[in-house]
Parts: sequence; structure tokens; C-alpha cells
Amino acid sequence: MSLYNYHTHTSRCRHAVGTDEDYVIAAIESGFKVLGFSDHSPMIFDDGHESGFRMLLKDTDDYVKSIRHLQEKYKDKIDIKLGFELEYLPKLFDRIIDYLNQFDYDYLILGQHFTDNEYEASAHYCGSATIQKKHLDKYIAQALDGLKTGKFAYIAHPDLIKYKGPDSIYKDRMTYFCREIKKLGYPIEFNKYGYTDRRNYPDRRFWEIAAEVGNDVIIGFDAHYPDSLRELDVYNEMKQYLNSLGIHPFESIEI
Repeated sequence: MSLYNYHTHTSRCRHAVGTDEDYVIAAIESGFKVLGFSDHSPMIFDDGHESGFRMLLKDTDDYVKSIRHLQEKYKDKIDIKLGFELEYLPKLFDRIIDYLNQFDYDYLILGQHFTDNEYEASAHYCGSATIQKKHLDKYIAQALDGLKTGKFAYIAHPDLIKYKGPDSIYKDRMTYFCREIKKLGYPIEFNKYGYTDRRNYPDRRFWEIAAEVGNDVIIGFDAHYPDSLRELDVYNEMKQYLNSLGIHPFESIEI
């Protein structure tokens, strides 16, 4: 079995632990062929707003240098990729892409945690429970707009939105979401962090829809601690869960 993971965080996001090298060592010991680092990208906010769960602008250079150093140090043992998990925040997207381009990253993954532009009064954190259809619709529309930029390799935890309204509305809107993602040609991620942490995602309702639509699926470890990459029993359990729904996830994607 060849193992791949493109969703790995570092302590710079301030909610993950361990050194960058700890993750690499854990991946090598577990037999990974590819390890992609995709820590939460900084954002360049208006009015001095600062997010509490992503790296700071001042840490980006250190992040890039560290991952590039590890790429060279372990090049004979594992293929290490440099990436970022990035939100699509409409007013801020072009400026952050211009900033990140200077670092010659390997890939981006879309991780939509907020609607609107995070710092605005209208913004909704998608991990907070809501019964409002407008939040579900905004999440779907904004994530699709992000994918339409063509900047991303895939969408992480597409079922993060914690909608507690009628199941009929959830099914209708998420069926549309899955179909549009498929039309755009993107894989969707079954998220290990949410699975092991027993969060509201992975949401079985969503994955039954994805199975029916026939979306391409990749498993993302969303590693926030090095031992996450050693938990291969959980990885195999997730594969069995997906297989039970008729989903056979990719082992890798082209980066």
C-alpha cells in the first residue's frame, strides 16, 4: 500500500503541535510515499484584523524555508510537497495569491471555514451550528467560486458546514454542491481529523450524496500532531467506511 497525504499542519497555525521534522519522520516510519504540508495560509486582512487559527504573515518565510530544507534532507526517503490550506475570501483573495506567489508553492487546497470575508459582521463560521439556509447557500456558493478560480488541487472537508435545518434542504443543496464540484473536476476530501475528533464532519448525509453523485474522493489526514500519520488503523477504518458506501478513494492525485 502506497500512502499519500497532502493535508498536514504545523505549529505555526497555533493549534497544531510538533516540529515539521516530527511529521516527516512519522510519515517515513508509516511508509508514506508523499507528504504534503498545507498549513493554514496567512491572510492580509483589512483594518488590522488577525485570525487566531492560521499562520501569521511573519511566519510564512520560515515555513517555506523549513519545508524546502526537509524536502532536500529527506529526498531519498519521501516526496515532500509545499502547500497551503487557503480560504476563498472574495475581497482578499487576489492580494493573498499575489503574496503567496513569491514562495513558489507546489499546491493549494481549499478549506472554507468562513462565509463572506471573516472579519465582517455578516460572516458565519461554518463549524458553528446553524438552521439558516442562507448560511448553507452562502457556503456552497463561496466554495464553488473558490474552485472556479482554478487555483486549488482539491477541496478539504467539504461537509464542514454544520447545518441543522431540515434534512430535505441539506440533501437538495448538497446534491447541487457535489454535482457542481464534479463538473469542475475536483476531488473532495474525507477528513481524518474530523473523523477521529468526532466532529460534525464527516457527515454521513453528505457522503451518501457524494456516493450517489459519483464524486472523486481523497482521504486527507489533516494532521495536527505527528502521531496522526501513524494511525493507519484509523486510515483503514475510514477506507472501509467509504467502501461500504460504494466509494473507493484515490490513493493520490497529481500535484
